[in-house]
Amino acid sequence: MTNKVKVILGVIGADCHAVGNKILNHALTAAGYEVINLGVLVPQEEFVNAAIETDAKAILVASLYGHGEIDCRGLRDRCREAGIEDILLYVGGNLVVGKTDFKEVEEKFLAMGYDKVYEPGTLPDIVLADLQADLI
Repeated sequence: MTNKVKVILGVIGADCHAVGNKILNHALTAAGYEVINLGVLVPQEEFVNAAIETDAKAILVASLYGHGEIDCRGLRDRCREAGIEDILLYVGGNLVVGKTDFKEVEEKFLAMGYDKVYEPGTLPDIVLADLQADLI
């Protein structure tokens, strides 16, 4: 039996970009987290169900194909409905189509209920530092 903090990781919706997911999986595992990596093409329900089944403390969602705004909308509500309203929700990647100021993207996703929003190219160390600080 381990006492590692469990986190859910995956690429949401119809997105099949896997490289960043694998890098983040490696970084989280190396930092001592128990990572439940759902892989790519993950529906919202699967994130929520995995979090409930494993008693995870955070859900880390990636989207790189630009449709994150559509795929990610409503995830916080699903968490509330499932009784895990306090779970940390992080999202990152190329979340919208076209060139949009990141501050605008961040505000949009924070308003959707995400705790942290990461722009493309964010290094895993930043995510790890935020996760550590938020889990205290």
